[in-house]
Amino acid sequence: MPTFYLTTPIYYINGKPSIGHAYTTIAADILARYHRLCGDEVFFLTGTDENSQKNVEAAQKIGRENDMQGYLDEMAGRWKATWKDLEITTDRFIRTTESDHLNAVEKFWKTVETKGDIYKGTYEGWYCKGCEAFVNEGDLVDGKCPNHLTEPARIKEDNYFFRLTAYRELLLHYIEEHPDFILPKSRRNEIVSYIKDFMTDISISRSSVKWGIAVPGDESHRIYVWFDALINYLTGVGYGTDEKQFEKWWPAQLHLVGKDIIKFHCALWPAMLLSAGLPLPKHVFAHGFFTIDGQKMSKSLGNVIDPLDVVQIYGNDVLRYFLLREIRFGEDGDYGHARLEERYDSELANELGNLVHRVCTMTEKYFGGKIPAHTPHDISVAIKTYHMGLEMFAFHDALDAIWSLVREANLLVEQKKPWVLAKEEKTEELAQTLYTLLELVRVIGVLLLPFMPKAAQTLLSKLSASPASNVTLDDLLVWGQLAPGTLITKGDPLFPRRETTT
Repeated sequence: MPTFYLTTPIYYINGKPSIGHAYTTIAADILARYHRLCGDEVFFLTGTDENSQKNVEAAQKIGRENDMQGYLDEMAGRWKATWKDLEITTDRFIRTTESDHLNAVEKFWKTVETKGDIYKGTYEGWYCKGCEAFVNEGDLVDGKCPNHLTEPARIKEDNYFFRLTAYRELLLHYIEEHPDFILPKSRRNEIVSYIKDFMTDISISRSSVKWGIAVPGDESHRIYVWFDALINYLTGVGYGTDEKQFEKWWPAQLHLVGKDIIKFHCALWPAMLLSAGLPLPKHVFAHGFFTIDGQKMSKSLGNVIDPLDVVQIYGNDVLRYFLLREIRFGEDGDYGHARLEERYDSELANELGNLVHRVCTMTEKYFGGKIPAHTPHDISVAIKTYHMGLEMFAFHDALDAIWSLVREANLLVEQKKPWVLAKEEKTEELAQTLYTLLELVRVIGVLLLPFMPKAAQTLLSKLSASPASNVTLDDLLVWGQLAPGTLITKGDPLFPRRETTT
């Protein structure tokens, strides 16, 4: 069975999850569900970065600095509960304070040290607390971090360094030979330019912080949070604890990240892996930034959205659909509650929900609720577009393919007018039309399973077409799965129209 290992970033837990965190995690969940349906064995990893100074500062603000582990346990539990409420189907939730991760980091450090790629030196320069990153003068805009719009601190420390520049040519060669390593492709030039012109050896320890993983053999230093955090992708599948499992799953097929951390994932991380003698992940995909009604999402503006607040009103499926439909994956996008309501009304309630309800109603009215005789139809173009979209993480293309079938079915209703066919007693044409509509609805339901799992299952159950657990997507997408004579159940509308007030 083919394997598919994908990861989200591990998240800082100095606050509760926002809709931005949910966006990345939901996208990963859609891919995990898709690949399981395709018959792949999937490992889906997410988790929390607990050795960050941001977490220490958050604990200090509420007087919990002397109970760091207790604070982290509480916050990690909150994040875990959120992903459960959002019905995220992870295979492992990793925490960087776990003993497994400590073992993995120690093993990795010693491997790279033995290679001769770690040395002691003095770092003097800029450090951005928001990024938890050492930054070059050239990275600053008007003396400020472009991501956080704050002035970085000037620090001087004796630290351990990683020989990142030793891998400059190997990285450039790898990126050239593997054009799909960095996605979307628009990000590649940025990384190539950084590696060529700006990349320097990187400090990988801090002597001025007390929280974090100690450098093996030197308790006076804590490992720089990024050098520690990136290793979670190895820890999650058994590095340092279960070599058989690790050999099965590594390298990862996909790391999903935000574009603000792409340099760590496409320059530092691959160099670390090369140093440790490990293969590189197949793809790193960096999606864009979120704004909320045109403004940057921030605590100070008070516009941070809790995804569970949206789910409480609309349910998980609507949130999943909107996030991946509204924002072209890989580009910057804007979240607006008004836009969510517009898409719910126009696409979910009117186009899809109304289609399913009308087709079921006409089947009940004209055929006693039984599926009529089979008739052929070609859906190959939409199916091909759907697969290509999800294989290359273009969720918008996959959803466009689904909606092409939704609109084809609605157009067929308007063109054929089944109520006129019934009145004119054109029974055979009526049967052909309704079978085509019912089967189109079934295929739409199957294609929606990764995106809107509950709604898709409800739709398919109306047609008595709930898929068996051992059936693959290719099997389900063969035209003609609905058996003539099977009784359908109209039930309630799939997406009830919203009550509006004037």
